[in-house]
Amino acid sequence: YPMGPYRFVNREYMIVAYETDPQSLRAAVPEPLIPNAENQVLYEWIRMPDSSGFGDYTESGVVIPCTFKGEPINFTAQMYLDDEPPISAGREIWGFPKKFALPVLKTHSDTLTGTLHYADQMVAMGTMGFKHQVAPGGIEATAKSMTKTQCNLKIIPDVDGKPKICQLVAYNLTEIEIKGSWVSPARLQLVPHVNAPVADLPIRRVVGGKHFIGDLTLPHGRVLHDYLV
Repeated sequence: YPMGPYRFVNREYMIVAYETDPQSLRAAVPEPLIPNAENQVLYEWIRMPDSSGFGDYTESGVVIPCTFKGEPINFTAQMYLDDEPPISAGREIWGFPKKFALPVLKTHSDTLTGTLHYADQMVAMGTMGFKHQVAPGGIEATAKSMTKTQCNLKIIPDVDGKPKICQLVAYNLTEIEIKGSWVSPARLQLVPHVNAPVADLPIRRVVGGKHFIGDLTLPHGRVLHDYLV
């Protein structure tokens, strides 16, 4: 894969927000991050038809709103995608927890539908109304929300199996241009699977869905916290 930064054009998101158990949420978040008090999880599908160096692919995964030293931050807990170069780059550069799977984000009639299959089994399905209602605050509010700091737990072993790198890596998206943003009631189904454990954060209440499309740049990251120092 080429070295970044990486530019994404017409990147399409469907995000279903839901509430889960506080104990399960705490177990999924590494210290010193603190999970959000509302026990919310963001389950995402991202369609990327035009990404520099990576091509055309789709991604799905679990993001948990947290705080770090009092500042809001989003922690990426799980990611599944169908393209090898961004899997390698994501793990090696930023520490994204990426695995190969088959996510799909498509519009069927009046319904935006996301599915995730792992090892020939469906482990997630989400639906929301297609362009049901313009998002509160419009594209400006969505663009501002996308500037929020995001982070991953990067773990790289040494040749003897012991940790060589163990860091929280942060990054902020740049050059963000949102072209449309909508909200809708949503539904989400998660199926227990040992190798794609999205259902380990059980659904207690679905809050709603958000759908937006835009262009953005993914820059290199920075070390937020080093566990080996």
